[in-house]
Amino acid sequence: MNDLPPDSARLRAILEHLDKQIADNETVATYLRLQRDAVQAALARAEPSPARPRRSGRLAKGAAPLRSLGIAHAQPRPRFVVQQKRTPRGPEPSIIHVADCTMIEGTPHSITAHDARVALTDPTIEPCGFCRPDTELGILD
Repeated sequence: MNDLPPDSARLRAILEHLDKQIADNETVATYLRLQRDAVQAALARAEPSPARPRRSGRLAKGAAPLRSLGIAHAQPRPRFVVQQKRTPRGPEPSIIHVADCTMIEGTPHSITAHDARVALTDPTIEPCGFCRPDTELGILD
């Protein structure tokens, strides 16, 4: 910025404008952080925690609890996958599937429920019309 005016009146006006822009953007950043925190809290309430079983707590006959086997926390299986297709004309839109969908082609990549929700907001990514991950995630049109 070598082209600044030489007089102090205009420099003070520029400085005042820049300070106002910085203050306004800090307000927006604070608001966005608060919104992000609220969404994360709602997401934590909406998704079952890995520690809480989703089904009844009964074990099958003869089954040992995971803790007795030395396994403290079993990792949940991925519930969603993204399928990417490349063609000679370029990539086709990616498709989000429920992990056990029979229509998956190629090598899918596992993603979390949160990542699937975020991906489905992208216009270049589509939900599978067969397994309907958008319905599974509670996303309504």
